[in-house]
Amino acid sequence: MSSQKKKELFPYFNAILLGVLALCCLYPFIYVLSASFSSSDSVQAGRVWLWPVEANLESYAKVFEQKQIWVSYGNTLFYTIAGTALNLVLTIMGAYPLSKRRLAGRTAIGFFIAFTILFGAGLIPSYLNYKDLGLMDSRWAILFGGAVSAMNLIILRTFLQEIPEELEESAKIDGAHDWRILWQVYLPLSRPALATIGLFYAVGHWNSYFMAMILLRSESKIPLQVYLNKIIVQLQVPEEIKKTMDVMPYSPETVIYATIIVAIVPIILVYPMIQKHFVKGVMIGSLKG
Repeated sequence: MSSQKKKELFPYFNAILLGVLALCCLYPFIYVLSASFSSSDSVQAGRVWLWPVEANLESYAKVFEQKQIWVSYGNTLFYTIAGTALNLVLTIMGAYPLSKRRLAGRTAIGFFIAFTILFGAGLIPSYLNYKDLGLMDSRWAILFGGAVSAMNLIILRTFLQEIPEELEESAKIDGAHDWRILWQVYLPLSRPALATIGLFYAVGHWNSYFMAMILLRSESKIPLQVYLNKIIVQLQVPEEIKKTMDVMPYSPETVIYATIIVAIVPIILVYPMIQKHFVKGVMIGSLKG
């Protein structure tokens, strides 16, 4: 086969390969979505594989009847919104001075930040640290624990370094101080990078459950992912659901599937709103290392 023929066929092979990979990634989500709308008999009989069978909304109705899921939902929204805002503020406060060559010790500070990417303290020292700080069973532990990602800080610092220094010098000539330069010059130009790392932080908070499972004891403070872990991994279906399973068209499986869909839909809806900035920010970060 000639080299020219290979070049012509490559886009088709590439499209087929990417299509197959996309289907492999999408099918579990499609199955869970279909099963959540199907009857328990059809799910247990294995008749659901693409579309809902004997479609009904009973599983969703039962999910939304649970008080705990609303409490966990509220907690997750709080941790995601407040946590992401705190993450962005602290990351900007760290990245902006580190992007300035005039900062004394900038290289050493950057080394210690990068060091934490490769070497972490470990679970037990981290747990003892939380305990000594009095953050056990506290919402502050979720907000301030890992409040700054070293990787995201480096990405934003690299992005800020590429903004021409002449803009800062012009602003200083006009009498602007560092806070005003950061707010009115650097942040408007950094929207793609901020949207990208903001999405990273938000998805991380939304999906986070391990540290919350270890640190939080009160049911009123646990996020949605910890609640999901109880009913999916530990199969602790709430008692009020178990009592009606024999007479209603839903089962533990359909309730679990419905709960999964309820948990992931909000974060999926956020992505299209920032997709434009996200794609641009990722490409910029990849080019600048």
